Amino acid sequence: MSAATRVNGAWPYPRWVAHRGAGKLAPENTLAAFRLGASHGYRAFECDVKLSADGVPFLLHDATLERTSSGKGTAGEQDWAALSQLDAGGWHGRQFAGEPMPSLANVACYILRNGFRLNIEIKPTPGVEESTGRTVGEHLRRLWGNWAVPPLLSSFRPESLSGVRATAPEIPRALLLDTLWPGWFDTVQQLQCVAVVTNHRLMDEALIGQLHDQGLRAMVYTVNEPEEAQRLLSIGIDGIITDAVDRFSPALVA
Repeated sequence: MSAATRVNGAWPYPRWVAHRGAGKLAPENTLAAFRLGASHGYRAFECDVKLSADGVPFLLHDATLERTSSGKGTAGEQDWAALSQLDAGGWHGRQFAGEPMPSLANVACYILRNGFRLNIEIKPTPGVEESTGRTVGEHLRRLWGNWAVPPLLSSFRPESLSGVRATAPEIPRALLLDTLWPGWFDTVQQLQCVAVVTNHRLMDEALIGQLHDQGLRAMVYTVNEPEEAQRLLSIGIDGIITDAVDRFSPALVA
């Protein structure tokens, strides 16, 4: 079954998605953030994944370690044994001190055990875009198997999505866009994406119509204001990624 076939019927992902686990209320891309997002009623989470130097997929947004961990330097140049020992929580507050940087396997265990859904943004270290997609796809095939709804894999880098398609074509893919650059729609079709995720300012009724006419889903990041959320809901958006997990209740406004 192709990725497009799998999701063209009932969309298996909740409309409301917690950005990097719990937005800004906990250290991003940690299990502490996922747990806090879940405590606010969220059942779908977005996170960023890249590779360690020895090929282990792990959660981190930035190319470098300084902003969100006790480490220094380019994350992708360090082995997982070193990365796994870093404090990825203390920068956010003393109550999170010692929170480890999770591997993709750690997150998969949490998501599967709780029956949650996951949107993984592939955030490759520059220069290894395609190989990152390949490796993430290989790992996801082992972690998820055939019995659960797979993660939705998204990226700003078409090369990463191409790598996923090469190793795990059954896992659904989405192109991330911060501008509607020339040829973006052709790229979506060439990569056999099932969705497009744009900056929320780009999304309007015409774009949603274009995507829906082609059997694609429309998602947006990062919506934190009620007025903008209501605008998007009124024009038929399929997914909203938000930091405001304490203000938007998915049980009330989904």
